[in-house]
Amino acid sequence: MVVAGHLCLDIFPDLTSIPEGKFTQLFKPGHLLEAGPAGFGVGGAVSNTGLTLARLGIPTHLVAKIGADPFADIVDAIFQRYAKARIDEHGMLILRTNFVVQPDAPTSYSLIISPPGVDRIFLHCTGTNDTFVANDVDFHALEEAAVFHFGYPPLLRQFYREGGRELSDLFHRARKTGVTTSLDLSLPDSSGEAGQVDWIAILAAVLPDVDIFLPSIEEILFMLRRHTYDVLQESTGSGSLVRLVTPELLHSLSSQLLDMGVKIAGFKLGERGFYLRTAGQKALENLGRGSPADLAAWAGQTLWAPAFKVEVAGTTGAGDSAIAGFLSGLLRGLGPRQALRAAVAVGACNVEAADAQSGLRSWKDTLARVAAGWNHHALDLSPADWAWDEDNGVWVEKA
Repeated sequence: MVVAGHLCLDIFPDLTSIPEGKFTQLFKPGHLLEAGPAGFGVGGAVSNTGLTLARLGIPTHLVAKIGADPFADIVDAIFQRYAKARIDEHGMLILRTNFVVQPDAPTSYSLIISPPGVDRIFLHCTGTNDTFVANDVDFHALEEAAVFHFGYPPLLRQFYREGGRELSDLFHRARKTGVTTSLDLSLPDSSGEAGQVDWIAILAAVLPDVDIFLPSIEEILFMLRRHTYDVLQESTGSGSLVRLVTPELLHSLSSQLLDMGVKIAGFKLGERGFYLRTAGQKALENLGRGSPADLAAWAGQTLWAPAFKVEVAGTTGAGDSAIAGFLSGLLRGLGPRQALRAAVAVGACNVEAADAQSGLRSWKDTLARVAAGWNHHALDLSPADWAWDEDNGVWVEKA
């Protein structure tokens, strides 16, 4: 695997010493607030998906952009620590990094202010992510990879400007190396620059070169069906719109993506699981080096895997982890039903911890947990249209 795209340093000051509910009163000019030590982590698609793949035992090469500043040193140290802990049975490093240094721009970071009793406040610097372009990717590395995954173009300024020219160029050049291509999104800020661009045109240009496309339902609705997104958001108020999504809407959206050139399309649905749709066998024959051996088993599938029941501690990186679980299953030769179930299992493990990594397990332990009879949430699907596959734990749409 090669994973490239958005990366940032997360800084978490310990504010537990502040009395609950008193932060807004105390946080004012000239006032000194006592804080505990700061914690450091890494976020973004490169971290969340890439580190999960390595945790699951997939040899992974990470590509991102950092500055020449102390924050870059912290980012590098964090990844080196992860890399040393990821050694396969032959003594080889599973995780490798290739960070491009941009000396005249700061490393991207987020200062996460999370005092007791107050919703989190984020101070974010986009930094070097604004300078990331297609040429920053090592295409020689792609020639040796099975799958290339790229994440968060809405947070990478050069990839949505000029009609997404850099994004289209990146995936067109990647496809020429013979690698299987995978794209993930992030939800654009509706009031920011990324929220104002023509995402329909951008996706129409890039998706013919994208094999695997697994955005969240919110992201794809925002980009392709903005009116529907706004209506559902208004209907649900402060809640999640996933509870209002119908099988008919999922079928329509996935058909649109397959018509735009995607071979494997899916939608992350939070507590409602993961929906997957695949193209016909003829289209799958052009899937690249990451292609499964049994194309017939993957062709023409419409599946919906329910989410596993867990105590949710946090959702940071849940979607990225689910994608890592799916790609791990694909690379290990699983069928689409087993790979989709692995995706929701890895995503469920992720949300059992507040951060993006602590809840994750090895590939073997994750599958063992599923095999032991892990309970899942129910999905209200019509038995006239859907059949339950007990062996694989997914719903299958009837022909």
